Amino acid sequence: MTDAAPQTEPSPLVGYTVAVTAARRREELGTLLERRGARVVYAPAIRIVPLADDAELVAATRAVLAQPVDLVVATTGVGFRGWLEAADAWGLPLVHHLRDSRVLARGPKARGAIRGGGLVDAWSPASESSAEVLEHLLSGAEGPLAGRRIAVQLHGDPLPDFVEALRGAGAEVLPVPVYRWVLPEDVAPVRRLVATIVARGVDAVTFTSAPAAASLLAVAEELGRRDELVAALRDGVLPVAVGPVTAAPLTAAGVPSVQPERARLGALAREVVARLPERDPVLQVGEHEVQVRGHAVLLDGRPVELASGPMAVLRALAARPGTVLSRPELVRVLPGGGDGHAVEMAVTRLRAALGAPLVETLANCGYRLRT
Repeated sequence: MTDAAPQTEPSPLVGYTVAVTAARRREELGTLLERRGARVVYAPAIRIVPLADDAELVAATRAVLAQPVDLVVATTGVGFRGWLEAADAWGLPLVHHLRDSRVLARGPKARGAIRGGGLVDAWSPASESSAEVLEHLLSGAEGPLAGRRIAVQLHGDPLPDFVEALRGAGAEVLPVPVYRWVLPEDVAPVRRLVATIVARGVDAVTFTSAPAAASLLAVAEELGRRDELVAALRDGVLPVAVGPVTAAPLTAAGVPSVQPERARLGALAREVVARLPERDPVLQVGEHEVQVRGHAVLLDGRPVELASGPMAVLRALAARPGTVLSRPELVRVLPGGGDGHAVEMAVTRLRAALGAPLVETLANCGYRLRT
């Protein structure tokens, strides 16, 4: 007699659907979520204007080259590296011009880009935040700011508070829009995502940049569904942002979000893993454990995918375990409505899919989960 094969734990996100709004590195984030069992919906809410085609960046670079620069703030590794590479492709001597400047790095990736470009990083904050860079500059740690030229590499966000604070201290600030985020050429996926969120067709939406969050809200406004979108994100669909800067447009719209402790894609995926399952209680139904998730149910740890009708019935019963729900009450939760016969068919299909006696019929009353 051979030992039974050990039962493997289901992937932590099995049964959930997660939307990815990122343009850059969307496949990387999507893969992290899919490996954990999630269904992933891709709807890039923004696109990046290619550096080589960006006349605004050419003009900003020429402004930097016009006179010596005292300080340079590098905010992202990919952005700063791209700026140096684009300037080289245009035949502009940017690296040579910045050799005598003090270059500050917002974080380790920016620091790596500075060194990789042949420059020397002078300082970077422990928090990897723009706020600490600004505090460092305003404290006088780099000397008086009045009359000094400071180039600030932007990262898709104009950083108005950062720039204006330096100008208020008397500095000449040269914003460098290393890449700009605009609406995608094909906005259909974002429009579909707005409708899907409103219908609670996804369980979570991830954001890796503030412009993506702002763009989703703007598309919803254009469709006349902003209030519905905000309502869904506040109740039902979980917004997960990579950090507080990314979450700012959501916060301004009155949408609370969850964020990992570190602004990294891996940490973002782990935050989704931690937050989604904890929202759905594990119920003891007779001798079985049941957890109702987005498009599937975990029955004793085994994922069972259900059609929309049976899932709607199970979700309603699980929301009030042990309570009898009448056929008219269950008709109201069926997608597209129906009648008492449609409820009976949904319950029959639910029982067949589960293969366990979880749903009890009470004659002339309705249905409930077994206790």
